[in-house]
Amino acid sequence: MPLSLLHFGIVLVAFNTNYHSMFANYIKTTLRFLQRNKTFSLINIIGLSIGTLCCLYILLYVRDQYQYDKHHNNTADIYRVGSKLKKTSEGVQSMRSSVVAPIAPLLKKDFGEIQMYVRVVPMLGIDKHLLRYQEKAVFEKDAVYVDSLFFDLFSYHFVYGKPSTALKDPNSIVLLQLVSEKIFGHEDPVGKTISLENVNGKKDFTVKAVVNESPGKSHLKADIFITMNSGDMGNYVLTTDSWTRNGYIDTYVKLRPGTEVASLEKKFPAFVERYGGKQLKTSGIEQSLFLQHLTEIHTDNQLEGYKFSKPVSTTFLTILLVIAILIQVIACINFMNLSTARASKRAKEVGVRKVIGAGKKQLIQQFMGESFLISLASVFIAIPLLIVVLPFLNNITEANIQLSFLTDPMVWLLLATIVIITGLVAGSYPAFYLSAFNAIKVIKGNFSNQVSVTGIRKSLVVFQFVLSITLIIGIIIIYSQLNYLKNKDLGFERDQRLIFTFNTDAAMGHIPSFLNDVRQIAGVKEVSNATKYLSSPLFYSNGFFLKGENDAASRITDFIISDEYFVRANGIKLISGRDFLPTDSAKVLINASMMKKLNLTPQTAPGTLLYDNQDRVEEIVGVMNDFNYSSLHKEVNNFLVWMRKPKDNIWPTVIASTRTSNYKELLSKIETVWKKNIPEEPFSYSFLDQKVQQQYESEISLSRIINLFTVIAILISCLGLFGLAAFSAQQRSKEIGVRKVLGASVTSVARLLSKEFLKLVMIAFIISAPVAWIASEKWLEGFAYKVDISWWMFAIAAVVVMAIALLTVSFQAIRAGMSNPVDALKTE
Repeated sequence: MPLSLLHFGIVLVAFNTNYHSMFANYIKTTLRFLQRNKTFSLINIIGLSIGTLCCLYILLYVRDQYQYDKHHNNTADIYRVGSKLKKTSEGVQSMRSSVVAPIAPLLKKDFGEIQMYVRVVPMLGIDKHLLRYQEKAVFEKDAVYVDSLFFDLFSYHFVYGKPSTALKDPNSIVLLQLVSEKIFGHEDPVGKTISLENVNGKKDFTVKAVVNESPGKSHLKADIFITMNSGDMGNYVLTTDSWTRNGYIDTYVKLRPGTEVASLEKKFPAFVERYGGKQLKTSGIEQSLFLQHLTEIHTDNQLEGYKFSKPVSTTFLTILLVIAILIQVIACINFMNLSTARASKRAKEVGVRKVIGAGKKQLIQQFMGESFLISLASVFIAIPLLIVVLPFLNNITEANIQLSFLTDPMVWLLLATIVIITGLVAGSYPAFYLSAFNAIKVIKGNFSNQVSVTGIRKSLVVFQFVLSITLIIGIIIIYSQLNYLKNKDLGFERDQRLIFTFNTDAAMGHIPSFLNDVRQIAGVKEVSNATKYLSSPLFYSNGFFLKGENDAASRITDFIISDEYFVRANGIKLISGRDFLPTDSAKVLINASMMKKLNLTPQTAPGTLLYDNQDRVEEIVGVMNDFNYSSLHKEVNNFLVWMRKPKDNIWPTVIASTRTSNYKELLSKIETVWKKNIPEEPFSYSFLDQKVQQQYESEISLSRIINLFTVIAILISCLGLFGLAAFSAQQRSKEIGVRKVLGASVTSVARLLSKEFLKLVMIAFIISAPVAWIASEKWLEGFAYKVDISWWMFAIAAVVVMAIALLTVSFQAIRAGMSNPVDALKTE
């Protein structure tokens, strides 16, 4: 037995020695080949490095987006309750991310599967909140009312205070750490009293805790958390039994482990009928409930409702992943093409190795090893490059990928996966192709084998450019759509309109004097006070019906409450009736869409009375032409402008219509008026056209990202084309020499070499055009108003890609045409 073990040890040592010797030999051979073929090696490594950089960043970005809300304790059992609503009188259906207030406690009461619930209530219509402690005051944006168990359900890091007492008492407030440090510095604020003031008034709260989001990112983005039992809207949520009003309460439930979600959802129709059936029927509403898993919320931008943070579309993330794969595939194709193109340079090496005993398996291992080493080298080059360009890429994608990703084991596993997949994809075909050479034939100078490598190489070039051209066409169509959105006539004037927002009750008291003073400034045409500006993310809505009807027949309508100047300030056109008068009260202007839904005409609408379920009666005084008050993703809905003086006289938004060529001077004058009337608030403004553009942030972001990565894809493709053109010129050097001796010009030689590659690019265009058409049509389905896909978009793409390919190839072609034929023929 000891002797057997000794023999086994000797064999094992010999195997390890041979293995390491073989591996070292592979590395030496690879390095020697790279050194002898610097141009081709450089093209391969640069292409793979850039491809790997892009691929890695996109994978990090997509992974980051899918990490939202995964850090909470019991994440697997937390769901948001959503609602599906249908107005029976209109047949209009909507999917919402929120529900009415009574649903949460009733769900907990009726279903043992639900362990806990938490409601989160945004303060709609409030842009900013003024927090004040002694002499220190700051404005903050996002404040929410939450149930007392909020921090039992969602995981935050407590810097000061405890989760168990944070929201227990009335008028308790929890601050995000960044907010706390603005007011209190780095001291513990727990137990101190601060005031919170907004357009609804001023109230004192006791700071019970300070938290940060260090455990992970959440879709619930808020700076200030107020316990529900603090009066105002919180008190309404705790006491209301309405199933038809204020359905903007985000409701989260924690299910018992092992709960069958589908089975629980099947019980919801009976639940809705039991508690809300009577109210819903009276209002003509059909409602059903559904559960959405917590980790799916950030990547769902389809549901209607208030967004605590900007969601990202799964379609958008899929597009990015496809682009990452395409860029890496393009880089791998370069490697395959250039490796097989240089096969004749390595054929004799393969022949000699086979003669001295190397088998096909060993040769495949060697060439695959070379591929893996180059892939590994590209990763080591890509990582420092990524560190350098990370701020630029974050700016393009509006992400926040941190350098700390290098300490994440999952990222290194991702890198290893990239190396392995890239090595396999890029190296497999060259390895099998080179190892298939016949030893005797290649030593005699015959480098052919059974595989038609030229045809495969051309197919790969075509495939590369199919991908690149598809992306170019995509860029053109996205740009055309964004340009269409920017220039489309919305039915109101968005240019030279200034928006001012007032954030406190005290500031709103000065609005009348501010309006009067601004109207006296030269360059200001009209000034209006309203609840919202056109193109706001959210509007108030209500159901309205005609005399003789009831609430079940009401038409859901978005609305703005305003003064008599709103229509003129926004350049809205009337098609019948009149505009508001200063003496009007309980009067409305409806749009043409609502007029049609009410079965009225331009002649019969003025003077008609509208009713709602709060016993209010409003008179229609005019009909407005339809205008896109919201995003162009949606068709124009029912809309009205409501004048409710003297009951509702002052609102937090001011819209100023201006006419000036010197905005700096005009804004300086308005700022002077602002400081005179509202010295306690900093002067701030925005332009209406910029607010309109903000509705298309995701499309603009997609455009920037695709622009960047398309340029990179084209660059990598051109690197490969450049290398193949150089190889082609080198292979045909004797033919070129003979042609030049016989009188061929530089132009004719350049045309000869370029023609072959331009044919491939044209074939790629023919294949990519229908692919790009179908993909673009699918993307444009997300818009109610969209550009028509036209032939010129494809023509531009064809011209661009042909020009790029021609420039890439012509450099080598002209260089070959200008070479001395004697150098090519002297060996003959």
